[in-house]
Parts: sequence; C-alpha cells; structure tokens
Amino acid sequence: MAQRSVAKRAWYWWLHMICRLIGLSLFRIRATGRRHVPDAGGALVVCNHQSHLDVLVVGLSFDRRLNYLARQSLFRFPPLRWLISSLDAIPIDRDGTGLSGLKETLRRLKNDELVLIFPEGTRTPDGHVQHFKPGFTTVARRAGTPIIPLALDGAFDCLPRDAVLPCLTAIDVVIGMPIMPEEIARYSERALGEEVERRVRACMQTARERRLRRTRPWGAPLKPRPQEVRPRDASRRLCPETAADRIPIGA
Repeated sequence: MAQRSVAKRAWYWWLHMICRLIGLSLFRIRATGRRHVPDAGGALVVCNHQSHLDVLVVGLSFDRRLNYLARQSLFRFPPLRWLISSLDAIPIDRDGTGLSGLKETLRRLKNDELVLIFPEGTRTPDGHVQHFKPGFTTVARRAGTPIIPLALDGAFDCLPRDAVLPCLTAIDVVIGMPIMPEEIARYSERALGEEVERRVRACMQTARERRLRRTRPWGAPLKPRPQEVRPRDASRRLCPETAADRIPIGA
C-alpha cells in the first residue's frame, strides 16, 4: 500500500464521512454489489461518466480508498489544485497519453490500490453510455490486477453538462463482478475493451431499472433509455445480487 501521512489519510476519510451523510440524505445514493470489491489488492475500477458528481458518488459507494485520474487542466485553478492534490489525484492528459500519469496509475495498482477511470474520456452529452476509448485495459493487464466494471445512473439528471447547481434526485450505483487476471489474459486488447464496455452497459441497465422503480409514480411502466436496453438475463449474470446487496451506502 502507498505510504501516506496520517493527516492525508484522516483528511480523506473525514471528507468521505461528511460527503456520505450529504449524499445519502440529499441524493438518495444506493449502491449494489459492493461485495464484488475485494478487501485487499489492486484493481482497475471502470465506470461510465455522467457528470462532475461521478467521482464523489463512486467514492462513497466504496469502503476502500479510491484513487482518481484528473485531467491536467484542473490543476491550473489554485483552490481546485489544492483539493485534488490533497486527495492524491493522478494528473493525466485529456486523451490519456500522459506517460507520467500512466506510470503513476500502474504504480498504484501494483501497490494494491484501487484506481477509478472513465474510459468514455468525457461526460456523456445525453445520459447514454458512450463508446469507450481504446487502450484503457493495458494498465490492468500490465499490473496483473482485476478490472471491476460498474455503472451509475441518475447523476446526469442531477447535474447535466450545462447545469451549474445539482438537482435533488436519486442515484443508483451497480458494481459488477470483477474480471480476474486469468480471464483478462484470454482476451486480445480490443476484445477485452469490448467485454468491459459490455459489462458496464449491463450494470447501467440494472442501475437505471432500479432507480426508475424507486422514483416512478406508482403503477407507471419502466421506460429505460433505448441504448441501455439489454437482455435481462445477461445483466443479471454480470451483476448478480442478493437481498443484502440492495442497501443504501450508509447502511
């Protein structure tokens, strides 16, 4: 594990606790599948990108510390630079070509840490899952760590790209079954990227269905976004659940 000062560790978990209380009460964040997150060891966490709230929402859904990638331009604004630096964010170019950022990501994975990435490269313009950019799986293959697919739904409705302030709405997070290193080894780079994207989309379908059940008027039919419609049995295989999974993040 990475060696961090007591002050940095305390700062992270203090923010985590405060944000969890806020997220649970205001945005009704509900996380499913947290049992798929290993108690120890590194993993590449792959998520769809709906809004600026995504990092916060995913971080609150995990009981382990998450490492984040932050585009280099965010470090130019002093207050924001201080905040993301205090959380040990990894600076990286927008197109993911920054060699130093990729090396640091690999180092943290090998140090048994969790690293969150958004392979779409930018926030969705319409709430749908966009096609993933290639190459993101290389770092997990080189580090020998699992890939954990997950998806969230509701963050786009809460804070779209053109919004300044968030709306109060429910957000659901679904964490899928990890793709283990021995399974990763059987895929080509392209096929692995497609498989991860497929699993994220399956998690997205599940997350959207659950959020609609929580927020729709009684008796109204479910109407998932067309792009997220997938065979229900496939999504259940990739994101199996038990009753214990369906709990708010604060439970």
